[in-house]
Amino acid sequence: MFSHERVWAAIDALASRHGLHTSKLARKAGLDATSFNKSKRVSRKGREHWPSTESISKILEVTGTTLKDFLRLIEPSGCLRRSMIPLIGIEEAASGKIFTEDGMPGEGPGRDAIEFPNVEQEKVFALAVTGDALSPLYRDGDILIVSPTASTRKGDRIVVCTTSGEILAQELKRRSAKTLEMTSLAKDQEDQVIPTEEIAWSARIMWARQ
Repeated sequence: MFSHERVWAAIDALASRHGLHTSKLARKAGLDATSFNKSKRVSRKGREHWPSTESISKILEVTGTTLKDFLRLIEPSGCLRRSMIPLIGIEEAASGKIFTEDGMPGEGPGRDAIEFPNVEQEKVFALAVTGDALSPLYRDGDILIVSPTASTRKGDRIVVCTTSGEILAQELKRRSAKTLEMTSLAKDQEDQVIPTEEIAWSARIMWARQ
């Protein structure tokens, strides 16, 4: 099962495999030394905090670990359950017409799907990036695994579709009842504040396949 507990256990196992504490692994990857502390994994109110896809990508890079090997650490038995999830393109997602009340793409004739490990308690779908719609963060041909049901916190990467059909991929800065604030990761772009009523849908980026 692709669960919160197993993902954190895999990070611990990866650090141990390379003779490192998780704090040293974080620093080696250019992250804050406390990024993987056990206190960061669950809030005082019991809310589960997941590691970001960016942080996982960085520790895989510095340790020379493939995604396939990391998935084996998540499920050592090699029996990680997988399922087919919907795959939609940027233009289809921008229309907003295909989504159901739970934020998932509805069933449609000839809709593509890809295989992905089961994600505990969360609904996910795949978003195919085309052109420079989400640049500079993601490029043409990238596949994003996103979840409209996953909880988000400051620093998470999210995809937002506005009611005008604009698709944005940025870092969450703050969410309130009236607005959503995002930090741009491009040096030449300013942070954005979007009124809640102008958001058609939003989803947390759980994984990126580049």
